[in-house]
Amino acid sequence: MAEQRTRVAILFGGRSAEHDVSRVSAANIYRSLDPARYEITLVAITADGHWLLADSDNEADSAALVVPADAPQLVLLPGGQGRALVVHAGATRVRELPPFDVVFPVLHGTNGEDGTVQGALELADVAYVGARVLGSAVAMDKDIAKRLLRDAGLPIVPYLAMTASTLVSYQEAVAATGSAELFVKPANLGSSVGISKVRNEQEFEAGCELAFRFDGKILVERCITPVREIECAVLEGSDGNVSASLPGEIVPSGQDAFYSYAAKYLDADGASLHIPANIGGPVTERIREMAIKVFGVLGCEGLARVDFFLSGWDVFVNEVNTLPGFTNISLYPTMWEISGLPQSELMNILVGHALARHLRLRELSFHRE
Repeated sequence: MAEQRTRVAILFGGRSAEHDVSRVSAANIYRSLDPARYEITLVAITADGHWLLADSDNEADSAALVVPADAPQLVLLPGGQGRALVVHAGATRVRELPPFDVVFPVLHGTNGEDGTVQGALELADVAYVGARVLGSAVAMDKDIAKRLLRDAGLPIVPYLAMTASTLVSYQEAVAATGSAELFVKPANLGSSVGISKVRNEQEFEAGCELAFRFDGKILVERCITPVREIECAVLEGSDGNVSASLPGEIVPSGQDAFYSYAAKYLDADGASLHIPANIGGPVTERIREMAIKVFGVLGCEGLARVDFFLSGWDVFVNEVNTLPGFTNISLYPTMWEISGLPQSELMNILVGHALARHLRLRELSFHRE
């Protein structure tokens, strides 16, 4: 008798500026899950938040999964271990899908990586890959994350946070950060969306206007020079053991001179990736140890990519992604490949961690004796 396959629902798309990146990441994860071991259901989330059954619109060899224009809508029900109903538009009948064993939320940025979807999955009582609500929310908000890292004694780049009611001038930002060259970015976003490098008042105002398009809170950070961008992948197994990969280095090219959205996803020559990073053994181990500490300080679980700035011998924590990119050129899976962990086995570890954590959480008591 054949062993029963684990039912995995892959969530992709979503209400985020990183919608299209999610579609590419999800396609790569879809290809990496062993079909002999997993029964996969594809769930597309449209840009306006509808959950759709997307199995019939996608193939395993797709470069990017398709969010269908017209498909059965899904309703995730609480208390049923991933129970879902397929609702046909205009119909009165519903069809119940078998319960999902685990959900893989391949959603980058807001409304997916920030604890919102994680909260919905908690209510639905279903296992899911990645950080829980708190870790997701904390890591997504770069301001809150930096405060926690600073309090834990971890080195960060000088910065200030602004909202529409707490605006500062370029001169005030220069004084606060100690640099005339600055980065302006949304506090809650990824994939380098909405980031500007600024050097004067005019560029500063334009950068703030751009960043405020994506978030109500923005960060202004000192531009560190010279700098190397180093990233490290962190993985938690089903036994709770946390490990870090060999670090990788991003070397941006072209006019951006930093790892912009275009360099990541649009320009094939936008950056070169060096894995493992040529930074020497002592620095490599320092970054790996620091990545694991960051993972714990921010309450991450399952997986995370920790990004660093290296300037001379000084290492600064830049940011943390709890659902990093999984495209075929993304650093998270590539760093594990170079570290000796094939992507198919990486998927097994991530799903195994989600299932084991769910069992542990179900053993907790939520009622007073």
